[in-house]
Amino acid sequence: MADLQRKIAELIEGLGRKSDVGSDSGQWEKDLISLIERVLSPVVCGIFAGTSHGWIPVAALGNVRGVPEKLIAEAADRDCPLLEGPWWIIPLGSSRVLALELPPGFREQYPENRESLLLSGRMLRTVITSIEQQLAITRRASRRQALLEAAKDWIGIRDWSRLFREIATTATQILQCERATLFLWDRRSKTLIGRPALGVPGEELRVPDDRGVVGQVLRTGRPARADALHQPEAIDRSVDARLGFTTRSVLCVPLVGKKGILGVLEVLNKFSNGFTDEDEITLSELAGFASAAVENAQEHQTLLTANMQMATQAAAEVELVGSSPAIEAIRKIIRRVANTDLAVLILGENGTGKEVVARTIHFLSDRRYYPFIPINCAAIPETLAESELFGHEKGAFTDAIQTRPGKFELAGKGTLFLDEIGELTPACQAKLLRVLEDKTFVRVGGSIPLTSEARILAATNQDLGALVREKRFREDLYYRLNVVTIELPPLRARKEDIPILARYFLQKFCGPLRRPVPRLTPAAEKALCDYSWPGNVRELRNAMERIAYLVPGEEIDVADLDFLWARGNRLGSLHEDSLDRKISSIAEFTGNLSEATRQFQRRFIENVLTETRGNLTEAARKLGLHRSNLYRKLRQLGLPIPRGQEK
Repeated sequence: MADLQRKIAELIEGLGRKSDVGSDSGQWEKDLISLIERVLSPVVCGIFAGTSHGWIPVAALGNVRGVPEKLIAEAADRDCPLLEGPWWIIPLGSSRVLALELPPGFREQYPENRESLLLSGRMLRTVITSIEQQLAITRRASRRQALLEAAKDWIGIRDWSRLFREIATTATQILQCERATLFLWDRRSKTLIGRPALGVPGEELRVPDDRGVVGQVLRTGRPARADALHQPEAIDRSVDARLGFTTRSVLCVPLVGKKGILGVLEVLNKFSNGFTDEDEITLSELAGFASAAVENAQEHQTLLTANMQMATQAAAEVELVGSSPAIEAIRKIIRRVANTDLAVLILGENGTGKEVVARTIHFLSDRRYYPFIPINCAAIPETLAESELFGHEKGAFTDAIQTRPGKFELAGKGTLFLDEIGELTPACQAKLLRVLEDKTFVRVGGSIPLTSEARILAATNQDLGALVREKRFREDLYYRLNVVTIELPPLRARKEDIPILARYFLQKFCGPLRRPVPRLTPAAEKALCDYSWPGNVRELRNAMERIAYLVPGEEIDVADLDFLWARGNRLGSLHEDSLDRKISSIAEFTGNLSEATRQFQRRFIENVLTETRGNLTEAARKLGLHRSNLYRKLRQLGLPIPRGQEK
């Protein structure tokens, strides 16, 4: 009796020392069997797990095939230890049973100890269950922590292959199994597309959506598992043959997104025994994070595809047309600088195509899928220029009711095109220089430096060198912008491109009108080449648009171009009339500059008062003065205050 109690006490003490075991359940079961072997020396010892297909040994000593399954089931049903012949059966809970075949003579040596063995069985069960509960808690916490750490990185992954590899690697590490595969459901082709699939070209496996355990999970929307020993028919061996792999156990859970089932997550061949209920719960949690990451990547891919299509379409609409040496030279420069971050200054008269050059540089670069933001600096009011370019914080000025990002922020990693850069205010010039130098800026009313990754292209039709000499443009900014200069020639300087451009524009405008593209006669081509084109390419474009809409027939002749010379004559006569009037008006003023200025102010205010019929409020508005200032000005110039308008 004392010897039996000593052995049981030694076993329980040994189990107590195992209470600090790690989270690996397979190792714990092996250690438990080894301890029982050392203390009790059983003939056979095994831990069995209950499944829908019977009791499966998960850890064993000796030949456990002889263990009566009927006794295991009875002990589990009664939920208390059982002694039957040489068999000592101890239920452990959670559909698990410990079965021992006691050594020969053990029962004969201790015939009076039946009750002691049963009591010891209950004690062993309590100790083992307590340790396993602690083990399960530790394991769940460890798994959840590992899952959260991995899932945190998945959301930021946009590349499909990398995302699938990361999810599969996490699944195999947490569940301690050989392989994992994500199957996405292609509803149209009724196919499950699995990645990564080792052993298949491209690591992509395609299977019908009704095959095997993955098909079952997709159909039912519920987790499922199988093992080759008890459910050989559930495993699709044709897939094993294609992969050169042997599946022993499989666990699958659905990938569920916002709009339904996305696919299935599968893990194969657990290293220690089969997959458990706890594994199923863990994989389901993992699948929840994986589904969110997959949907996020899908949405990003959809946006990226749409953005690429838009960029491709926009790039197709931007074309530097012409074959003259000047245009060929510009094309070469564009190809060299497009994929760099160099600042480019584009020079040329109005209408020569400076924005076309800027867009071509953008769409030939790696920035093509990011925004191209053009800004006409001359069109921005001086008081709003800084806010427009760099943004402002809420409350920065009277109308700043909310924080607003500027063009530099909106451009992101794209391209910012500053047209008419010579019109920038001195304050904006200083901030622009800082962005070019160290890629940082601060919103109006803000204090936090922001980073800009945008590329800056600038253009002007002015002589920036002259503006620098006149102190109207910063010299340091001029040299910072003038790293690469592209100078566009006026259209009159590349006459060989005029017929090419004319045909290009005609084709562009006739397409939407569904009319054949009319042909230019040789005489019409010569007339176009002889015209001076003061408005450059823009004027030619507008002329061809007018012809496409208003000139019928299949040919364009010189007579169809008369409007060009008529418009030129009208503009010339307007300029001449204007000049004559200016000379005549100037001749009316006499005396020195101060006296002439006073005469002009009197004449101008008198004219405005005549137009407004003596209404001082309206006259002040037109003159851009406050009403009280207009009163003062009238007195200074000796002009009478209209009747009824006295203060």
